Amino acid sequence: MLKITPICISLLASLCALCSPATGDIPQNNNGPSRVEIKSLPQGHYEMLVNGQPFFGNGVGGYENLPMLKAMGGNCFRTWGIESLEETIDGKPLLDYAHELGLKVVVGIWIGHERHGFNYKDKRQLNEQREAVVKAVRRYKDHPAVLMWGLGNEMEGPISDGSQVRIWKELNELAKLIKREDSNHPVMTVIAGIGGEKVKNIIRYYPEIDVLGVNAYASAPGVGSGLVSQGWEKPFMLTEFGPSGHWEVGKSPWGAPLEPTSQEKAASYFATQNRVIEDGAGKCLGTFAFLWSNKQETTSTWYGMFLPTGEKLGTVDAMSYAWTGEFPDNRSPKLYSLDSDASLERIRRGSNQQASVKVEDPDGDPLTYEWVVMAESTDRAVGGDYESTPPAFPELIQQNGDDTVTFRAPGKSGPYRLFVYVRDDHGGAATANFPFYVE
Repeated sequence: MLKITPICISLLASLCALCSPATGDIPQNNNGPSRVEIKSLPQGHYEMLVNGQPFFGNGVGGYENLPMLKAMGGNCFRTWGIESLEETIDGKPLLDYAHELGLKVVVGIWIGHERHGFNYKDKRQLNEQREAVVKAVRRYKDHPAVLMWGLGNEMEGPISDGSQVRIWKELNELAKLIKREDSNHPVMTVIAGIGGEKVKNIIRYYPEIDVLGVNAYASAPGVGSGLVSQGWEKPFMLTEFGPSGHWEVGKSPWGAPLEPTSQEKAASYFATQNRVIEDGAGKCLGTFAFLWSNKQETTSTWYGMFLPTGEKLGTVDAMSYAWTGEFPDNRSPKLYSLDSDASLERIRRGSNQQASVKVEDPDGDPLTYEWVVMAESTDRAVGGDYESTPPAFPELIQQNGDDTVTFRAPGKSGPYRLFVYVRDDHGGAATANFPFYVE
C-alpha cells in the first residue's frame, strides 16, 4: 500500500541528488558497513546475522518517534525512498540518528510505477533508473545503520498478470547492479500480498532477489504458509501489517468502510506478529508494523499508530508486548465501545444526536475526550498515495470534553463520520469513529 507522501516519476531523479526479539544488542561497526548475512539452516529455515550475531527484525514502517521505537523493543525500520535519508532529526542525518540509537534501516529505493507514468519498455527511463539506483547504493552502502536494500514497493500494481513479467526482469537486473556495488547487504523487494501469479513469476524471472517482502493486512497471518504452498523457498519479511485494510472490512449501506477501534487494532497487531512467526515455516526474518506515525488514508486514523497530535495508541503498547513480553510503563487507554443511534444510519439535516464511549485507563490516569464531526473522505488514492484530509466541523459539537456528546447533524446532505479521541495525561490515547449519512 504504502507510501507516506505523493509519488511521481520526478522522484527517480531525486535519487541521485543526494519476530522473536533479537538476541541482545548487535555489535556496532562504526568504521564501515554492517555485514549482513542470511544463513541457511536445516529444514529450509533461515537466520539473519548482523556482524555475526543473530538478528530478527522487530521493525516498523516510518521513522518518526524513533527513541520510543527503541524504548519499546524495536530494532529497525524501513523507508520507501532514498530522499528520506536526506532528512535530519535533531540536526543529524537520518542514518546517523538511527545508528546512535542502535537501530538498523531497510533502505527503500523507490522504483518506478507504471500507474505513475513509468514505462518499462522505454530504454531511456530504464537506464536513468539504473544509474540512479547505482548512485544511491554507492552513496549509502558503507553506513553502519544499513540493514538491507528495499528495492521497490508494490511496483507490480494492484493486479498481477503476465504483462508484469517485464517488471520482475528489470528488478532482477537492478539487483545484479546492487550486488556488484555492495556485497554486505541483501536485496529485498516488497509486493502487495501474495495473490495471483506474482510469486511464481518472481521465482522464475527474479532469481537475484534475496528476501521477499510482503505487505498484508487481514491475510498477514497466513503469508508464510501461503508462500510455501506456492513454492517459495527463500526467506521473507512481513513488510507491512496492521489492522484489516479498508478494502477488507464491512461497509455501511452507502459504502463507507467500517474502521476498527484502536483497541481492536491493538489485538490485531499482536495476533499477527505472533501468528506470522509461528506460521512462517522458519523463513520469516522480521516484521514491520505499519505505520509508526500517522497519515490520511481513508480516514486520518486508520493506519497510524499515533494520533496526528502525537499521542501513542494501543497498537504501540501491543507491539511493545510482542517484542519484549512487557507493556510500557504508561499504557494507552482501552476503548471498548462507541455507541450512538446515528451510527450507520441516515439522519435528518440539523437534527440533534447523541453518542457515548466506554473507555478504561489501565493506569487509572485522568482522561480527556475530544469529539469531531468530519466529512467522509472522497479523495481515495491507490496504493497508499497521498490523500487530502476532509474538512471537520467543530461547530457541530454541542458539548465537548466528556464521555458523552451531543452533536448536530450537518446542514448539507452527504456522508460523514463522528470521531472520538480519548487522551490520558502521559501521552497515551485511544480513538474510534462511525459513519452516518445526512439526508
